[in-house]
Amino acid sequence: MNKANFEYLQIFQLAEKLADMIWDIVINWNSFEKDTIGKQFTPAVDSIGANIAEGNGRYNLQDNLRFIKIARGSLYKTRY
Repeated sequence: MNKANFEYLQIFQLAEKLADMIWDIVINWNSFEKDTIGKQFTPAVDSIGANIAEGNGRYNLQDNLRFIKIARGSLYKTRY
């Protein structure tokens, strides 16, 4: 199967690498850390790439930009 257009974007590739790195770290945490920080951290980092992909699947520029802004918000959430 061919790659979707967004999969060639460097920002999407970086988002995927970041998500993989975070999952590798969180998987080794103890139960308390996973159930507190991990339950917010991993969905936030996963949603960066997911929102880039979803925005790319929209048919107009405004929808695409809205999802890109959501992805940026998720990135900032992971920094917190």
